[in-house]
Amino acid sequence: MKIKGTLIGFTAILMWSLLALMTAASGTMPPFQLSAITFAIGSLPGLVLLAARPGRLKLLRQPAKVWLTGIGGLFGYHFLYFTALRNAPAVEAGLIAYLWPLLIVVGSALLPGERLRWHHLAGALAGLAGTVAIVSRTGLSFDGAYLVGYGAAFLCAFTWSGYSLLTRRFEAVSTDVVTGFCLATSILSLLCHLALEQTVWPAGAAEWIAILGLGLMPVGAAFYAWDYGVKAGDIQILGAASYAAPLLSTLILVLFGFAEPSLRIALACLLITGGAALAAKDMIRRRPVAEAPAE
Repeated sequence: MKIKGTLIGFTAILMWSLLALMTAASGTMPPFQLSAITFAIGSLPGLVLLAARPGRLKLLRQPAKVWLTGIGGLFGYHFLYFTALRNAPAVEAGLIAYLWPLLIVVGSALLPGERLRWHHLAGALAGLAGTVAIVSRTGLSFDGAYLVGYGAAFLCAFTWSGYSLLTRRFEAVSTDVVTGFCLATSILSLLCHLALEQTVWPAGAAEWIAILGLGLMPVGAAFYAWDYGVKAGDIQILGAASYAAPLLSTLILVLFGFAEPSLRIALACLLITGGAALAAKDMIRRRPVAEAPAE
């Protein structure tokens, strides 16, 4: 069961690796408008399922702390991330925000039944080093003038890691509730868009297809898969493996001609995949329990 949950959680990481490509292909739509539309699309599969099986509507009746955690995680992360990008250089803000996998690995030691081992931490640090190699291609230069953006990026990292860790404590809550989280995030993003942005619609069918893809995968199914993964899978392995997302994203951009291959990417590949394998050492080497001999 834990292996299945971990693998399902990893599909979220794979889908998030498509985020940069699909966002680039979606045109110049402002971030909160894009968030409002894609989260609305992401809620549709869950709404269809609930409509087909009305009995599952009762699964949405959850305590306030579940709703606050879910909406705070999904909307809070994206609000802080967009704020960080508006108030600090994208490279530095992205690197700080991507501390969340390391925070998940370290914070998992506080969860019941979990134990933080040296290889979990070493794997996460190797992944962080690989991420630095990916995002710092033009160099890093932290400037005090961007403290608001840096602060938002730090809060962004703590928000998503905190959401992921708290979700583990709600393992009895059905993943169906993610539908409500997505819908609420869409509504809140729409309000932010109306207050802060000017509406820009896609220029053609290709951009609409990219937006649809965003809503169905990185900003849709990925959150359902992540919810199931952190509840039923190995959260420490998922935390360390999450550093694969920026690497895979870069490789996809290279494949589609949006970036150039380099030794830096090869080094990042070694660090991130090696770190993920190190963090997953126990699962990889785990042997099935031998069956008792028949009498």
